[in-house]
Amino acid sequence: MNEIHRTASSPRAEAAITSAAEAAKHLARTGVIARQLDAIAPGTFHVRTVPVSTERDGARRRATWVALDDALGLPVKADREAHRAALGLLRRMFPAADWTRPHAYHASTGDLALDEPTAPADLGLDDQEPQR
Repeated sequence: MNEIHRTASSPRAEAAITSAAEAAKHLARTGVIARQLDAIAPGTFHVRTVPVSTERDGARRRATWVALDDALGLPVKADREAHRAALGLLRRMFPAADWTRPHAYHASTGDLALDEPTAPADLGLDDQEPQR
């Protein structure tokens, strides 16, 4: 007679289910952020944050510069409160991010990435001798 034997689920199947659940969460969060950014400043597609130091009345203070751009990379018309609200939204949605460094958020992908300037790897200046 045939007996029914239960087997343990495969690790690949568990990983696939976990990955699918994480992807669904990411898509849901991306949609929420995109809708809220659009409510804050209509047309916002890209948010850049850069920490800056300011000096006011002889005291140094840290502030964050925020740029809101549309899908073409053009600035979105928004007041100071909208910029502040967009920064607050991103800080709440990504609490583990190091906000002392510059970041870029893309509403279409939902990715928050470091946005530090980099120098080109090879400017071609090493091969030339200095002119005298």
